[in-house]
Amino acid sequence: MERPDVDDPGRVIAAVSERLAERPGDDAAHETRARALLALGRLEEAEADALDAVRLDPEEVRYRELLAEIQSRRGEHRDAAAEYADLARRDPRQVAWTVAEAAERIEGFDAAKGVDAARRAVRLDPQSFDAQLALARGLVHLGDAAGALPAAKRASDLRPADRAGRETLADALWLAGHEADAFHEFRGLAHELRAGDRTRLVAKARTLYRARSGWLGHVVASLPALFSVAFRRGWLTVR
Repeated sequence: MERPDVDDPGRVIAAVSERLAERPGDDAAHETRARALLALGRLEEAEADALDAVRLDPEEVRYRELLAEIQSRRGEHRDAAAEYADLARRDPRQVAWTVAEAAERIEGFDAAKGVDAARRAVRLDPQSFDAQLALARGLVHLGDAAGALPAAKRASDLRPADRAGRETLADALWLAGHEADAFHEFRGLAHELRAGDRTRLVAKARTLYRARSGWLGHVVASLPALFSVAFRRGWLTVR
């Protein structure tokens, strides 16, 4: 069969569906269709095809990675974590799978197990930014300031310009009681992030500011639009 145009997911799906009708049980075809469906955001259908690919060839790592990615996109973080954990057990040298397991467990509100996975990743590769970041995030979720701040600083040292690392460092600084430094970090990031991420970050800064300000600060913080302008222009400080 002629290879379908990979830049046109719709054509890929149509061509692969024809192939599967003629040759059921083609695991590679299920993978191809799953990736095309994923590109279109048709996550439930993509997961069904990825599961078929795994069922037909359980030992193919590529299929299991794809399944975990789709499950993560669907918000099935516990299932994705289990897939990544299984992959990591098969080849412990692959730090990325252990980091992915940690991230999924943290997203799935299982921060303690996420921290355990992140610690394993850090032991495997102490110079891994992703491992240190996952550890810092997990410890922030657990409220462990004593552990979170050093991990966040190590991540920041490894990749100083990374925005996710800088936000996690700000979270850890706030948790550790360094509110002024955290507020400064939040403000620096607010000028760099896109609308959705910026809204989330400004909301954090607003919560911090309200907790550390007097009655006038409470008035400013109670007006989101006013706070956002004043915050980004540097008119507000936290001591």
